[in-house]
Amino acid sequence: MSTTYDFHGRIALVTGAAQGIGRAIALGLMKGGARVHVADINFEGLDAAAEVGALAHHLDIGDREACHETVRGIIQAEDRLDILVNAAGGSLGKGRGPIENVTEADWHAIFDANANGAFWLCQAVAPRMKEAAYGRIVNIASGAGLRPALNGNQAYCAAKHAIVGMTKQMSFELGPFGITVNAVAPGIVLSGPWARYQWDSYGAEGQKRVLESLHTRQLGEAEDIAHATMFFAAEDSRWITGQILSADGGRS
Repeated sequence: MSTTYDFHGRIALVTGAAQGIGRAIALGLMKGGARVHVADINFEGLDAAAEVGALAHHLDIGDREACHETVRGIIQAEDRLDILVNAAGGSLGKGRGPIENVTEADWHAIFDANANGAFWLCQAVAPRMKEAAYGRIVNIASGAGLRPALNGNQAYCAAKHAIVGMTKQMSFELGPFGITVNAVAPGIVLSGPWARYQWDSYGAEGQKRVLESLHTRQLGEAEDIAHATMFFAAEDSRWITGQILSADGGRS
């Protein structure tokens, strides 16, 4: 991935970095010169990022205390944390089904993996960013945070809508402290096993309809979302906050 952004001297934390979008973001920030900490519940999947110099943390973002402890440890070691990218999330393999079949456990698990985890990490980094009068927070939302989810998952759609709302509210609260909060809303990106399974489930005709609904007539890649994220994380984006950038090939 090429980048024109300079992140030298900056400390970043990227969640969901064991694969796909999160990994691409972490690698992009590193290539820009940032010192990057990566976190995921799938610790073994962080090996690739660790091999190129990222510092790996095993983290279940649904655990509030674990989120705060991880951030405390990074700040203690680095004395700062400039960039937070909440890329962890997903529908946890849960697809389409009627509302009456949604269990309480599935609902809470998807909110923990998406909205709750992002909130706990923002809560943890905010005090230090306020002290520094500087911060960049980028939340990875979804097209499902702006419209109904193609996968039909009610909890996932609701959680990603929550990410959009949190982004706008936190931007309003944290802006006076020099902290920007933005979100990227990806379209269909075949960045992990579940995304590929969902894509395959559409069949040839369904895939054709989806592609025809995109202005570019092609799916995105993890690096496309990483580029959008780095735009928000860059120094020059200081006057851009509370925005939701759809990176979806121009979905009609």
